[in-house]
Amino acid sequence: MSTDDRSAEIRKRLSKARLGGPSPSPRPGTEPPASDPSARRPATGAFESRSPRPSRPTNSDQIRGELHTLLIDHIEKKGLTEADEDELARAVTEFTDAALTRPDLALNEDERRRLSRDLLQEALGTGPLAPLMADPAVTDILVNGPDAVFVERFGRLEKTRLRFRNDAHLLRIIQRIVAQVGRRIDEASPMVDARLPDGSRLNATIPPISIDGPTLSIRRFGRRLRRAELMNARMMSEGMELFLDAAVKARRNVLIAGGTGTGKSTFLSALAESIPNNERIVTIEDAAELSLQQEHVVRMETRPPNVEGRGEITTRQLVINSLRMRPDRIIIGEVRGGEALDMLQAMNTGHDGSMTTIHANSPRDALSRVETAVLLAGVDLPSRAIREQIVSALQIIVHLRRYEDGVRRVESIAEVLDLEGETPQIQEIFRFERSGRAGRRVEGQFQAQGVVPRCLREIKARGIPLTAKLFQGGGPAPSRRIGGA
Repeated sequence: MSTDDRSAEIRKRLSKARLGGPSPSPRPGTEPPASDPSARRPATGAFESRSPRPSRPTNSDQIRGELHTLLIDHIEKKGLTEADEDELARAVTEFTDAALTRPDLALNEDERRRLSRDLLQEALGTGPLAPLMADPAVTDILVNGPDAVFVERFGRLEKTRLRFRNDAHLLRIIQRIVAQVGRRIDEASPMVDARLPDGSRLNATIPPISIDGPTLSIRRFGRRLRRAELMNARMMSEGMELFLDAAVKARRNVLIAGGTGTGKSTFLSALAESIPNNERIVTIEDAAELSLQQEHVVRMETRPPNVEGRGEITTRQLVINSLRMRPDRIIIGEVRGGEALDMLQAMNTGHDGSMTTIHANSPRDALSRVETAVLLAGVDLPSRAIREQIVSALQIIVHLRRYEDGVRRVESIAEVLDLEGETPQIQEIFRFERSGRAGRRVEGQFQAQGVVPRCLREIKARGIPLTAKLFQGGGPAPSRRIGGA
């Protein structure tokens, strides 16, 4: 069916939803009593429900869908599919003004305003997801299908009442979003991972790789929490904060570990606040998420291959390139592949004080994950040589965890020691010890483990005041009993 034929068919269907249509003749025996006010009022067509509850929302949704299809045809006819946002907005406004002034549409003024706003969002923005994108409490938006839209608020997943009309509607919104950032998604390239203009990370898949229809995941990154805010949120104790601040200033290399959604990037940004303002920092990320306040910061971002499979820029390439940029510190958003080898070499050759994150379930698991990532570099090195590089390069491991009450906490801070035989040795300095639950809240204490870290000597040698009492059982670390909000 051609575009004109399709538009004519939609207009015909819209005409069925007009007011003032012929009243259906009542069937014998169904006339209402004379005392019923409805008996003196003619039927008003499809937009008037015969039941006590009106059906305006359903018809409004139908009109919205039909008008949106006409709007897409209007944009295609005018050749505005590749137009800039201002020109497209003018065309959409003209269309909606003309369409919604028709007196035969059974919509009140409030419904007309809502419909005009929704059409603008459908054509220019994120469609039904617009209110979620504007909600600062929403950290994740997960769309499993037209009728399954979930969000994460305050660490907890919940299903919303938002919905798309069908798979085609969801697909159009996905294509619109990814087109705004210069990407595409179709059957030849059925998945996309991109960064939105506001810094949020988007992942979308469509058939054939997603069997049940298009899916969309948006991890939102608003304003990064500062360290003081993390302290107010009781993510760590004062003793932990004092030690990590001193370790960063003393140029100790730090590895932040944790599972997905534990706040690794947020914690990395907060920890980087301790870096002096006169040092040159180079950041390397898959999607630019870090927010550093220092003046001398160079930000670099990887690039995926284009549809021809060319032009890819990997994290490892950026790490190698950063070594030629005279950095004082290198901050890598996350290591997961061969770039781990180049990172370790950089940390061992004058770029101390660098930091990165990795997915792991414990400090010891983090070391194993780093070793596995080094092997992905394709260099044939014996395990002992890799582990010697690891224990020489890394000094501090911070492990984060999101507990079942939704609160993210520093679960453990450990120091990396030497190899004992073939095994890297670590000692735990601080730990969160849970004691139980109060309702849905997890309760417990941040406790010092009574171990004085070896790096304390280096910290004091640099003139940074830090007392050994901090690491005793009576220090600040266990002095606060905490619970989830």
